[in-house]
Amino acid sequence: MRVLKRGQSGKDVKIWQKFLNDNNFPVGEDDGWFGKKTDEATKRFQAEHKLFIDGIVGPETLQKAKALGFVLPKDRNVIPIDHPPFRRLRAYAFDPSLSIELENAVINQVTLQVLWEDGDQLRLGPIGEYVEVIDIDPASQCFYAPVDLNQPYMLAQDGLAPSEGNPQFHQQMVYGVAMTTIQNFERALGRKVLWAPHRWIETDEHGKQIECEEYMQRLRIYPHALREANAYYSPRQIALLFGYFPATTTDPRFHLPGGTVFTCLSHDIIAHETTHALLDGIHRRYDEPTNVDMLAFHEAFADIVALFQHFSYPEVLRHQIAKASGDLSTETLLAQLAQQFGKASSSHALRDALGDDKNGEWTRSEPEPAKMQTVTEPHERGSLLVAAIFDAFVSMYKTRTADLLRIATRGTGVLPGGRIHPDLVNRLADEAAAVAQHLLMMCIRALDYCPPVDLNFGDYLRALITADSDLVPDDTSGYRIAVIEAFRQRGIFPHNVRSLGIDTLLWNKSDSALWRAKSGVVNLLKEKRDALTQRTLTSAREDTYITLRDIRVQLHDKLREEWQNRAAVFKNTAKIYPLGSPHDTPLAAGLDPDLPFEVHSIRPAYRVGPDDNMRLDLVIEITQWRPGCFDRAAQDTLDEKLAKNKCDRPETGFDFKFRGGCTLLVDADCLVDTDCFPVRYEIFKPIWGDAADERLQRQRQFLTDTTDGSLSATYFGTLAQNKLGEPFRLLHRMASEEEFV
Repeated sequence: MRVLKRGQSGKDVKIWQKFLNDNNFPVGEDDGWFGKKTDEATKRFQAEHKLFIDGIVGPETLQKAKALGFVLPKDRNVIPIDHPPFRRLRAYAFDPSLSIELENAVINQVTLQVLWEDGDQLRLGPIGEYVEVIDIDPASQCFYAPVDLNQPYMLAQDGLAPSEGNPQFHQQMVYGVAMTTIQNFERALGRKVLWAPHRWIETDEHGKQIECEEYMQRLRIYPHALREANAYYSPRQIALLFGYFPATTTDPRFHLPGGTVFTCLSHDIIAHETTHALLDGIHRRYDEPTNVDMLAFHEAFADIVALFQHFSYPEVLRHQIAKASGDLSTETLLAQLAQQFGKASSSHALRDALGDDKNGEWTRSEPEPAKMQTVTEPHERGSLLVAAIFDAFVSMYKTRTADLLRIATRGTGVLPGGRIHPDLVNRLADEAAAVAQHLLMMCIRALDYCPPVDLNFGDYLRALITADSDLVPDDTSGYRIAVIEAFRQRGIFPHNVRSLGIDTLLWNKSDSALWRAKSGVVNLLKEKRDALTQRTLTSAREDTYITLRDIRVQLHDKLREEWQNRAAVFKNTAKIYPLGSPHDTPLAAGLDPDLPFEVHSIRPAYRVGPDDNMRLDLVIEITQWRPGCFDRAAQDTLDEKLAKNKCDRPETGFDFKFRGGCTLLVDADCLVDTDCFPVRYEIFKPIWGDAADERLQRQRQFLTDTTDGSLSATYFGTLAQNKLGEPFRLLHRMASEEEFV
């Protein structure tokens, strides 16, 4: 608002006159003219409040008036400034160890761009919309003061400078990297991410156990929770717990002997553990070891996300491409994970997607397909999947940069020795970043195309191909071929496919009568379409959780009603078992309408393709289980009893739960069309039938395999005894003994 004084007129004067009249300093009619009466009333106001008496409405007078409730009109000459889209925070690109290496120190500090949270949304901690950093050190009984990222000096210099000795920077680092990882997931999935709910078991008055759950607003992060060489995601606490430990190496080339290593300062470890939490929020059954690939996938997927986030920092990317003379199939920091953690206990990075230097000299790891048949330890097996994805990256990078190399070398495609031109470095870096981003989005997006239980690497390959085909129908760049080729070379194949052609690997289209346009289930989805799409995309995350939870309940009731009606129809027409088996069901997805089931999850997915083609889907997961026994005779007996009365499924007297289920991809746009068939894919793990029997046998064999006393056998046996209370703590602790985290 401009300074007002006698002789002026206008809307601002009129507003000031009204304020004086309302506060018993009458000026008569508020006509917008600053005349004698307004001047006298202004002086009386100034005298009353012991201000300088000059009759001018200047800063001092306006400040006092504002304290009394005067609302300043917007200055027409001032352009309103909105909050910035991002908060800039400094962090280590890798970990502190590279900051004391002359060659790498220049690239080891990066500035993260984290989605802006206003001062009232981001409190001391930091505590924001998604995460809550709690810095308690139980071992030393210390509580470190929380960092204030809204402090003006912090905002002016992109947060605190990287420091191993400042606990507040540790808090800033875990917040910044966790939020960066969350942003990548939301971009790929097309929705706000939700953490896994807090779950517990209650017993009702009839002695029946009931699963309960409660919404979790934030993922808790404890930067100094453990005094041990470990860091893990806790599904029980919905929290990340980071450890610190003295370096055990005595070789000063790699680390100060006995110096403290903080896992919360490793960019890779933070991204890895945050990915565990995000994956658990999407697929809660993926921490159950039902086959040799399940927990290996959890570890591999977390590594993939951490690796590809390296490529989002241009300075790091350009530096490493220049050092490698453009060849990213050689040893670079980009393909390595957790250098400091690994070197603190040995002489090499914890994991490398392309090779290893365990013998003192880095060598490229060539694909060995036979390893898929012999390797069982989760981290080591997961590294095969990581290597396949990174092989696809290297292949695509070489394909997309081949023309640049031909231009730079006058057609030979072979670069001369020495450093390459900075302009070529920049172009190669652009291509590498684009390929890494595409593959990262591809890997995350595929999670919505996976079965809800008992995932294997072959299923994930089919999910990758189907998800990418859905969004990018014309794969002119060849990403899908590169992925298939990389998986084939590593010996990763899906079950029950005729070939590795793209059309063969796509999940089968749905043709179940349950999803016809006029079914009750589809009518319910049509009725709830707006709530499932627009409302969940724009509402607060807790409101989204409540909306989806309530619709899950309604969908469960409608499914049960439809299944019972269809079962009655089949019985009346003597077609209750159309496929010739007493356990076949009328639902093509392989579920049993007579057994209890749950609508495990329902979530929207809004995606935009490279040609601006938009797709809005609903992802629905339905699961159920039947008792499983290690002894086949006991299994047959239990199955016969269950077939006679499936409503009386036993809660005890068996060895494990054999889970089945299906993921439905529903075209939300199709729900507005009365004649459209909305369910595009049914991705299922049947609970009965020949395919289910094969899967049951594989699970039985996996759970009882203790023939070699291996780490895998010991590990999974321990998990079974601990009821999966903290699977990732045990997984990382035992793996660290084998130089894995």
